[in-house]
Amino acid sequence: MKNDLPSRTLRQQCANALRMLAVDAVQAAHSGHPGMPMGMADIAEALWRHHLRHDPADPAWPDRDRFVLSNGHGSMLLYALLHLSGYELPMDEIKRFRQLHSRTPGHPEVDVTPGVETTTGPLGQGIANAVGMALAEKLLADEFNRPGHAVVDHRTYVFLGDGCLMEGLSHEACSLAGTWRLHKLVAFYDDNGISIDGDVRGWFGDDTPGRFEAYGWNVLRGVDGHDVDALDRAIATAHAADKPVLICCRTTIGKGSPNRAGTAKVHGEALGAKEIALTRAALGWTAAPFEVPDELREAWSARERGAALNAAWRERFTAYALAYPDLARELQRRQPRRAPLGTQAEEALGQACAAAESRAAAVATRKASQDVLLALGPATPELLGGSADLTGSNLTDWAGHRALKGTGTGNHVHYGVREFGMAALMNGVALHGGYRAFGGTFLAFSDYARNAVRMAALMKLPVVHVYTHDSIGLGEDGPTHQPVEHASSLRLIPGLNVWRPADATETAVAWREAMRRADGPSALLLSRQALPHAGDGRARLDDIARGGYVLRQPDGERLALLASGSEVGIALAAAALLVDAGLPARVVSLPCLNVFDRQDAAWRHDVIPRHLPRLAVEAGSTGLWWKYVGEHGDVVGLDRFGESAPAGELFRLFGLTAEAVAARARALVPSHLD
Repeated sequence: MKNDLPSRTLRQQCANALRMLAVDAVQAAHSGHPGMPMGMADIAEALWRHHLRHDPADPAWPDRDRFVLSNGHGSMLLYALLHLSGYELPMDEIKRFRQLHSRTPGHPEVDVTPGVETTTGPLGQGIANAVGMALAEKLLADEFNRPGHAVVDHRTYVFLGDGCLMEGLSHEACSLAGTWRLHKLVAFYDDNGISIDGDVRGWFGDDTPGRFEAYGWNVLRGVDGHDVDALDRAIATAHAADKPVLICCRTTIGKGSPNRAGTAKVHGEALGAKEIALTRAALGWTAAPFEVPDELREAWSARERGAALNAAWRERFTAYALAYPDLARELQRRQPRRAPLGTQAEEALGQACAAAESRAAAVATRKASQDVLLALGPATPELLGGSADLTGSNLTDWAGHRALKGTGTGNHVHYGVREFGMAALMNGVALHGGYRAFGGTFLAFSDYARNAVRMAALMKLPVVHVYTHDSIGLGEDGPTHQPVEHASSLRLIPGLNVWRPADATETAVAWREAMRRADGPSALLLSRQALPHAGDGRARLDDIARGGYVLRQPDGERLALLASGSEVGIALAAAALLVDAGLPARVVSLPCLNVFDRQDAAWRHDVIPRHLPRLAVEAGSTGLWWKYVGEHGDVVGLDRFGESAPAGELFRLFGLTAEAVAARARALVPSHLD
């Protein structure tokens, strides 16, 4: 069908289609945020219909542009764009906005809605994810592109609002983007001056353009977010930039609503039937609710253009594969977001596990972790490590690593003191595909990053968080740096595997399982102090992978000692004292409670028998351990903050010694006391 509308009128009506789908869906749900979709509709039309390179029939096309809706409360804008562009998102799903099991949830969720690149809603994380995506694109292009063969060549676009910029995370991420000169990153700032509480001038007086210029971004100031010609010019300028670009768009929230536009009331409330009628009249929109005229559907469809772009890229990739077959195979292997490890990486992990078990040496688990990286790094080209300014303490580097600094390339990222930014960028890297990301900091500082760790679990991203200095064992730095509740807090995040290994062997297995995992993140909680080798036997490797296993099982056992991490050594020493006291004790190592809890009941009950009195030992919060020991058991732990002193003195102060543990264990066996 030929479209006879004048170009400017057509573009206005295409934008109005976005507005009205958002208005109708929010009204039907009696829930949602119509203001942002109405205000950013013209920007969305300019980008999606005229510049975005994507293929609705192939949402996973590797060289597609990425689009991130950082202000995720405006999700109906994205759903309307996907529906009209031709993605598998039918109108019935638009009508079921925010309803149970719909493909249009309240905030965009990756792997729920085709075409959604990341889960957004917690403000600031979308822009940080986008920086990670742009970094991954840059690194892949540098690694794989060859003269005349630009097979990695796409952009990352972001919509964001005042809320994203108020969150400190945006500073962490955007500062790095400027430092790295990620010139294929383009952000559209919805400068509408309104948030939930009203006019933002009372609490947000930042010079946002100046701030981004200070980061090293190109900033386009004062662009009229409702003038499609101005928007086209701004996007063309952004494409020519050699730095990331912020396009500051002046917009009216709720544009089109006669009585709500420009007010906080349109931010997060349905317009209501009366105001919707007035809005339809103001926009000249005559179609019924959830109806889009055929000429606008034709104008919006991106299927033909997307297929052509995709096909052209595949022709280029075929030529690339003929010229560089090894590179092409490697790029194809690594493209899926949850790509399996290569054969060399698997072999390296197996060798690291065997070496740790055979060496049987006392070593800090942070050093044991680095020993794994020494084997894994050279064998795993997709490994992208890093640390939040603690590389020498976290030991997240390895011989032969290449540090990413400034505008260069590398496989080890210096994130600076940006724990939250690091975690959110890692999520973006994982979402993009091509790399397996890990990053390190002290366990006590996981609190700074926690929401991004949670988002990794929600999105089932295979990232690895390396947290060292995992207990009061770090000593003199004192309670500000000594994690107490952190291990338990992380264990409460659904889908996050939290490993607290007892020795080098458990550390190697933890790395192996984290790198093999495709359906979620892992956290490795590692010690500063040296820990003794806990056990022997190759069969132990498979037992460790189940999250909990019997480390020592004497004849005539009378009780069980359960422990993780550095306290496994204490439990073993306490068991030796108990043998002398006539109380043989089983010792159970529980390096990963999350994995152990997913084992079958037979395994769990065999490892932790209910008929034995049980004592758990961990230098941290005791709460989660009670389900393993039962109401008649006991837990030796730390339900208060630590102290500043050498580690040995602290363990004695808090009763975390073999002698103190043995005494608590003896009290659990009444017949012995008699």
